Amino acid sequence: MLGKIVVSLVSLLLVVGVIFGVILVFSESEHDEKEHQDASATMKYVAAICEPTTYTAACFRSIEPTAKNSSATAKDYIDAVVQATLVEMKKSLEFTEKTVVNKDSDNYSYLALEDCKQLLDKAIDTLQESLQVVDANMDTIEDKAHELLSWMTATHSLQMICLDQIEKPELKSALDNGLVNSTQLAHNAVHIFAELSQILKLFNVQQQNVKPSSRRLLQAAINQRDGFPTWFRVADRKLLSRGGQQARPNAVVAKDGSGQFKTIGQAVAAYPKNHQGRYTIYVKAGVYDEQVIIDKKNIYIYGDGIGRTIVTGKKNYGKNNVPTMHTATFAAHGDGFIARAMTFRNEAGPEGHQAVAFRSQASDTALFDCSFEGFQDTLYYQANRQFYRGCWIYGTVDFIFGMGDAVIQESTIVVRKPLAKQFNTVTADGRTIGGKKASNGLVLQNCVITPDKFLFNERFKFPTYLGRPWKKDALTVVMQSELGDFIRPEGYMIWQGESNHKTCEMYEFGNRGPGARIDGRSKDFSRFRVLKPQEAAIYTPGPFLAGQTWIPGTGIPHKLGL
Repeated sequence: MLGKIVVSLVSLLLVVGVIFGVILVFSESEHDEKEHQDASATMKYVAAICEPTTYTAACFRSIEPTAKNSSATAKDYIDAVVQATLVEMKKSLEFTEKTVVNKDSDNYSYLALEDCKQLLDKAIDTLQESLQVVDANMDTIEDKAHELLSWMTATHSLQMICLDQIEKPELKSALDNGLVNSTQLAHNAVHIFAELSQILKLFNVQQQNVKPSSRRLLQAAINQRDGFPTWFRVADRKLLSRGGQQARPNAVVAKDGSGQFKTIGQAVAAYPKNHQGRYTIYVKAGVYDEQVIIDKKNIYIYGDGIGRTIVTGKKNYGKNNVPTMHTATFAAHGDGFIARAMTFRNEAGPEGHQAVAFRSQASDTALFDCSFEGFQDTLYYQANRQFYRGCWIYGTVDFIFGMGDAVIQESTIVVRKPLAKQFNTVTADGRTIGGKKASNGLVLQNCVITPDKFLFNERFKFPTYLGRPWKKDALTVVMQSELGDFIRPEGYMIWQGESNHKTCEMYEFGNRGPGARIDGRSKDFSRFRVLKPQEAAIYTPGPFLAGQTWIPGTGIPHKLGL
């Protein structure tokens, strides 16, 4: 290991030396002391920015043009990191768009490729928004550090999801090669933004004192009236209270024709161009058999309650042979999505295998008093920050899974009866960048994990685990929750054919119930441990999702800490 570190450092210094030489060539005089000092300072900046990255050479290439400017600022370097990633992401999208798959002969690959285009387009939008945030908030950029890190992580995750859905070896290899530059730079960007505060210190960038406003926001979350922050607008409080019936929504959906629209899709399509503020859709009681994609920002959708307003579908991988992402009954792509008092369902049954009821890749997603009903892959927290409160989640295999940053709080998780010889795994996290370098993972806080009535009498016949690691750096935290007696003593299941159990992070804290005993937890999970209170606090919505900056504004009841 020591030898590898030495080689890495030597390689880093050699590449920095090359950059240093380039900088000197661009100087008007090699012997001018000030220019040598400028070049030395630039060398220090380049080394500090690229040292934490995995793909160091790619990092140096991405900021080389900026390094040639001896007067470049911290903002210039941060812009360069994002801009280089954006350029390569656009190239990746162009490559994907030029890749042709015959829909008639290979419908699965055709759909997976279409999904890739959407995922890369979302990544591009995220990077463009990141540039705007950096440009507009440089004097308070540390206050946006978590959001930017989450976005960088999402751009990498979206690419991984694209590649993960491709099954055909030759197509997978082609896309892997076509996306290699953008995946490397996105990976680097995660590491760089994780060290943002250190980079600012290196450049002696003084930040405005934004912490008091953050504290005021946190205090507003605590001092609530009628379940909402005291600073929340009266109109919005009325809109969100008791399902929103007291306020007039922008659009009303009703199966019986008593609304403006008969389908949710029609209401979403009617979103006015250049609409400002939140767009509210009220969906009256009824069963809406449609596949819905929310592709606009700041949509708030509410119904008449769980089991009354139901969005349903039955697309699935097992019988329809469509990609997992494509099976979702309801999907949120537009940032700032909020839902309340609704049921999202996939009726494919256990025979459908992967069959998603709800999927979100929207940043700052929040759902309250909703149910998610399916079997395998029910709730897909695909990417970005997500908060779920007071929900009911039903499933069998990997039924809460994804690559986003998700906290599920004060919810009931209901395990169903799987197929014969199947097992149940409540969670399957897919974090691809581990440690402190990424923001994503899954947290279950103050939840209840229980069998449904059809499983209860046979609950010991079908092995049930808290989760299994979908990817090698998976992070799953189960804390302050009630765990039923049917949870296997091992707690976690190995992902067959992979060694993810050796590197993933599976943590518990303050759980209760017969399934909460940790003395039998699997020793194969070498990094499993019970957290101390100060460690567990890191995974609460406040720190883990930077929740104080956005959750209060959703109007959803919440707890930011332990």
